[in-house]
Amino acid sequence: MKRKLFPLALGGLGIGTTEFVMMGLLPDVARDFSISIPQAGHMISAYALGVMIGAPLLVAGTSRMAPKTILVGLMLLFTVFNTLSAFAPNDTILLISRFMSGLPHGAFFGVGSVVASRLADKGKQAQAISLMFSGLTIANLLTVPLGTYIGHTYSWRFTFGGIGLIGLITMCAVYLALPALAGSKTSNIRSELKVFSRLDPWLIFLITAIGTGGLFCWISYIAPLMTEVSGFSESTVPYILMVAGLGMFVGNLVGGKLADRLKPLTACVVLLLAMSVTLALIFFFSQSQVMSLVLTFIAGSCSLAIASPIQMLMIQSSKGAEMLGASMTQAAFNMGNALGAFLGGLPIAAGLGYTSPEAVGVGMALTGALIAWVLIIRRKQVVAVSRQ
Repeated sequence: MKRKLFPLALGGLGIGTTEFVMMGLLPDVARDFSISIPQAGHMISAYALGVMIGAPLLVAGTSRMAPKTILVGLMLLFTVFNTLSAFAPNDTILLISRFMSGLPHGAFFGVGSVVASRLADKGKQAQAISLMFSGLTIANLLTVPLGTYIGHTYSWRFTFGGIGLIGLITMCAVYLALPALAGSKTSNIRSELKVFSRLDPWLIFLITAIGTGGLFCWISYIAPLMTEVSGFSESTVPYILMVAGLGMFVGNLVGGKLADRLKPLTACVVLLLAMSVTLALIFFFSQSQVMSLVLTFIAGSCSLAIASPIQMLMIQSSKGAEMLGASMTQAAFNMGNALGAFLGGLPIAAGLGYTSPEAVGVGMALTGALIAWVLIIRRKQVVAVSRQ
């Protein structure tokens, strides 16, 4: 990894940990506050809602500011509210803290994606973005399982205290080690907001929000799926999350190279179709422990492989407002998080079992692929008209 991208990867490590560790801690949080697992799943949705609101709100109009200044401020918010989550006295306060800690998430990845692409070698922009996201994949490989283990063995509060520490270290690394890049001298909030008047960014937003929602239908309830359906003991959940994390690590690297070699939009269609097939297989074969582990790896790979292609696609479609556009993608990812956790919880609450969210996930992933296909057709039509 290039040393100048390390602070971005470190930020991805902290963000990835706080976003995904709650999935493994749902039983612990539910037990501590005497609430149901679907109610505890609202903590996931609250965080995602914070990302959706914070991403455009904290980025709009900041393109004139130095990216380093923006990133330091975002990690300060991240550190404060994740630390507050560790001291939440009840589920309502934790819900609020999770919402607030989600605010800087999308903005950090949005600004960081543009910074990574500007620091990248020519023709390797998507791979540079994937290096930033490698921190998120390492989180799923190491710190999410570790945080889950700490939560199961000691207290989930210690996990969030550790996340706050990662945020503090990241803030220092960004300040000390990230190269200084100038903000745009010509951009202003009015010109940036014009991105919302274009159709392509909105279609990309829908592809991301709906398509990746299928992933979150699965991973939001992976702990009860593995214990209640696959028959694993609760103590093995951290290791199962490591399998998912390894898949995410591999998938992220593959996705970055795929986006640089193929058209990002084509890569998105292929990966969403692969995700839908994988979720269908999880629905039918979760009773087998061996198949569950294999499919956990594959689903993890599909989930993060799409990150770099979709981010590059949005940056290319948001000329003049790249940071805002990239942050919109992160808001969309977390709308998918919120939708997946909510919609996936509905059939569980209806008594249909812990494999039922995967059926919802298949539909969401296929819908995302369909929208991506519509965008492909639209772009071909635009090219054909321009040649006339």
